[in-house]
Amino acid sequence: MSPRLQPRPQDQAAARFALHPLTVAGLLALAAFAAPAFAQDAATKPEAETLDRVEVTGTRASLQKSLTLKRNAAGVQDSISATELGRFPDNNVADSLSHITGVSISRTAGGEGQKVSIRGLGPEYTITTFNDRLLGTDSAGRYFAYDVLPADVISGADVIKSTQASIMEGAIGGLVNLRSASPFDQKGQRGLLRLEADRNQMSELNGQKLSATYSNTFGDQFGVLLGLVYAKRDVRTDTAGNDGGWSRNPIPSDPSQFWQWGNTWGGAIDPNGNGQLDLNEEGLIGPGQFRFGSIMENKKRLAVSGKVEWRPSSDLKVVVDGFKTRLDSPQVGYQLSFYPLYAPGRWSNMKITNGVVTDLTLASTDPEMRLNPELLNKTEYRVVDTALYGVNAEWKLSPSLKVKGDLYESTSKRHSGGNDSYVVLRMNQPNVTRIQLNGGAVPDVKTTFADGRDLQTGLAQGLFKASDFNTHYYSRAGDNIDDKINGAKVDAEWSLDRFYIDKLKFGLNQTNRKKSRDLINNALNSGADHYSGQNAINVGALGGNVINQSFSPKGFLDDVGGNFPRSFLGFDVANYAEALKAWDGKPRPGGGVYSSTISAPQWNPLQSYRVTEKTTTAFVQADLSGESWNADVGVRFVRTKTTAQAWDAKILDIITNGPWNYQAVYAPPSTVQQESTYNFALPAFNFTYLLTNDLQLRLGAAKTMARPAVDKLAPTNTTEGISWGDFTQVYGGNAELKPYSARQVDASLEWYYSKDSALTFAVYQKNIKNQITNLWLSGQDIGAPGGRLFNVQRPVNGDKATARGFEVGFQHLFDNGFGVRAQYTRNKSRAWVADVERPLEGIAPATASLGVLYERGPWSMSATADRTDGFVTATNVIGANFNETANAVTWVTAQVAYEVNQWLRISLEGNNLTDAVQAPKLGNGNVSLPNGYYRYGRAFTLGASIKF
Repeated sequence: MSPRLQPRPQDQAAARFALHPLTVAGLLALAAFAAPAFAQDAATKPEAETLDRVEVTGTRASLQKSLTLKRNAAGVQDSISATELGRFPDNNVADSLSHITGVSISRTAGGEGQKVSIRGLGPEYTITTFNDRLLGTDSAGRYFAYDVLPADVISGADVIKSTQASIMEGAIGGLVNLRSASPFDQKGQRGLLRLEADRNQMSELNGQKLSATYSNTFGDQFGVLLGLVYAKRDVRTDTAGNDGGWSRNPIPSDPSQFWQWGNTWGGAIDPNGNGQLDLNEEGLIGPGQFRFGSIMENKKRLAVSGKVEWRPSSDLKVVVDGFKTRLDSPQVGYQLSFYPLYAPGRWSNMKITNGVVTDLTLASTDPEMRLNPELLNKTEYRVVDTALYGVNAEWKLSPSLKVKGDLYESTSKRHSGGNDSYVVLRMNQPNVTRIQLNGGAVPDVKTTFADGRDLQTGLAQGLFKASDFNTHYYSRAGDNIDDKINGAKVDAEWSLDRFYIDKLKFGLNQTNRKKSRDLINNALNSGADHYSGQNAINVGALGGNVINQSFSPKGFLDDVGGNFPRSFLGFDVANYAEALKAWDGKPRPGGGVYSSTISAPQWNPLQSYRVTEKTTTAFVQADLSGESWNADVGVRFVRTKTTAQAWDAKILDIITNGPWNYQAVYAPPSTVQQESTYNFALPAFNFTYLLTNDLQLRLGAAKTMARPAVDKLAPTNTTEGISWGDFTQVYGGNAELKPYSARQVDASLEWYYSKDSALTFAVYQKNIKNQITNLWLSGQDIGAPGGRLFNVQRPVNGDKATARGFEVGFQHLFDNGFGVRAQYTRNKSRAWVADVERPLEGIAPATASLGVLYERGPWSMSATADRTDGFVTATNVIGANFNETANAVTWVTAQVAYEVNQWLRISLEGNNLTDAVQAPKLGNGNVSLPNGYYRYGRAFTLGASIKF
């Protein structure tokens, strides 16, 4: 199939008219001066030269190319392709992938796509490669965060859902292979310069982006391609919820409820005040904590990429390529926090509805027992350096034998150790607070202080100052993660052309991965509580302009009903740290002297690790064909050796500093080292039958595997929750966790009923073994002093799981410029742990996408709606069947572009036009509790591009 010539491409961009004047002026000047100059230049050039530059571009051309890739693939596959050199119809690769059948994404602050799931299976079931090379990641696990990679550095992506023996192992859901462009894709000298300006509804701040791509070929032997991207974006995300903050009484009378010990911190909730857990009080739920505020993010991206190709003859091709990116994305969250944790005598006037305390009053005169509203400053210092460099060669040794070789190194580095913060200042005045659950993300909360000030109106009117607060929790943290992957492979292809065998393929691959994490925080030395409880300092006495900001964000939580403060104060952690230093050497009421050095972040061995993986693979595959059919059959052999190092430290003492304020004393750390080796044979078979010229049937069967997340292989553990009274030991993992494995079958019927149009239907089933889930054990003796019992959480291999479903895809491009594309995927999954059935976490039961487009003459327009149904994100959170569920989300984007001439184009894009929010719930079918809220707002981008 050869694509038709189409109108010029569509750049996605967008913007609101209230952009920064200099940005708008620059874009308008570019349009005003470039258009007549280019038009005049075009008029003076010979017609033959102009025709030389006609190329297939635009959204329609992108869809045509993607459909051709799907039709000609060996297995079930979907693809996206750039609309032109270095340009996608979405700013983020993950957002572009979300239009593909069976693909859903999760979003980070600002609403940008970050993680990819395929056929409902989460990121841990998926791997991402770049030109068939494994990418290093800055996460503690394996999933690739797509926000580190601008879309401009790739030319396309293939989502491979079935598999072949020749394809890299490690995915059960699917493999995403990102592709970079070749300078020989469009011979001659080519270039594209883009300027963009964006505005986010929430932040009301402007962003800018500069992207440039250049390629040139010198004859048929040498080509070069270079790319540069710089982008700056400011966004605001409003947040609220009870993240981990619901308390529930024990249920000792019914072991099947899996909640014998409960998780209330100050004793079982006791409405009748008799000091006993009565039968009708078992499993009673009450609020533990809730908070709300805004996250401000200043995101900068810088990326350079390049490729050099040398083709000295038709038998030899050598390519050197690579990219380097930096994502500089600090986040600062300013929030109000409330901790109405139950304790005897703390709650009064309780009302209970359906087993939940929905109304309560806190009026204690005890400073530690009353409600003390808190200011929270939560920062995340995320600076990620990602790089990949490699060289590969293809050499045709003879007419029937071809050899390919590849060497590469991929790295990812994020050093945020000690730079992240979770710092809390606590209000210190007597007050009466009433809390009423209203079903929304934030309950009604009214706090009236003894001096008559009301929290809600007082914050809005600026009635509160530094002296109204004391120092409290001072967590300085962050981890240093380094990921390095070295890969080498040699593949050979022997053209046989006999016995229905077209080719025999075989190859060897070696991958060495080293990943380390060093946690830097002040939890192990109890530095986070150095200034809390009886050692608290009045913030007014500190001086140093600590509380220096007041927020009343426009539109803040305006779609969340309820009566609660809409204004809040903010403070700067750096100023705070300097102010605390001034108290060094002064006596602490709890003993000793204040020391900013003692409270400073230090290496925490208990959550640090070193993991190495050495993987050797070999495969053999036969490609076959006959009249109206083709197939491949093969097997991939995998051997992986894992070495993991972590540290452990016994608890020597637990010191009580006050209600919900404890200090653990640890023995010196000791090294824990583990090794494991596993072998897999992964057979694969694919068959395609051409029923007619336009209708084909695909069948596939394979055994696949997905390795545990890297952090799940490290025998780390933490009891950090002791600090605030949560006696839980959380194990990170161990090297002997088995990889997931699956036996999967695929069938696809594809009808290419007209040029550039198709209707496809696919079904699949995956029988998964050894899926990894968390096991929660209550009332465990871990050897802590005094015989204190702990909850213990550890990752385990589950018994089994099944995932099955179907996909429907449709694309039709009309001759009049209109087009439509749609997809729907339905998933059904079940899992068993210890023979108990539970939902398989992270699987969306359905995803869908609908897009319409128009491209004709100089105009290009499109709109797309992507929907992901609600799904279970965590199971048995506060007892049997109390699962956390993400809500359904529909994300809408729209674009319009006008091509002034063949060199200049202006575009406008709107993103998240329906102002979608994420609001997970916690429930068991009878009870539904809010458990988070994230609003990103709409965004608009205005852009101009010049092509030469």
